[in-house]
Amino acid sequence: SVFADRGFTVVAADEVGHAVLRDDRAAIAAVADLWPEAVSDGAVDRATLAGIVFADRAALMQLEAITHPAIVARLREEIAAADAPVVVEIPVMKVLAKEPYLRVAVIADAQMREDRAVARGSNRDDVRRRMRLQPSDVQWIVWADRVIDNSGDWDETASIVHDMISEVLADD
Repeated sequence: SVFADRGFTVVAADEVGHAVLRDDRAAIAAVADLWPEAVSDGAVDRATLAGIVFADRAALMQLEAITHPAIVARLREEIAAADAPVVVEIPVMKVLAKEPYLRVAVIADAQMREDRAVARGSNRDDVRRRMRLQPSDVQWIVWADRVIDNSGDWDETASIVHDMISEVLADD
């Protein structure tokens, strides 16, 4: 990533979320209580769980109530342990919402995001279901301190990110 190339520690909240659903016994038990069909032999079947929660906003909110506290705790641990500036990639605004960090939103046209996800192997209908539950670009823009437009090619986006990093580091 551009951030890692510039010496940042990059922490992906999505990966931390996967780890919570893989390792956190309390979270797994809570998921099993609500959606027993999504847990077998103590392991969460992420595809089954995704089929449930991305079809039902209330179910997604229930899952977030289970996982977000554990995710935030692990993110704070990783941030504290880092020996370099940290970038935390988060897919939802609620994670670390009250922390005093610079918030950077990366946006792109919805159709472009959909096409990119499909090109990476995702099912188009699944991508559309998930996108319907995500904040709009306008919501991300309002939330963010800075916005990166990722509608261009990789070189354009990387250049924008490099410029932003240089500007932010110069402000310190």
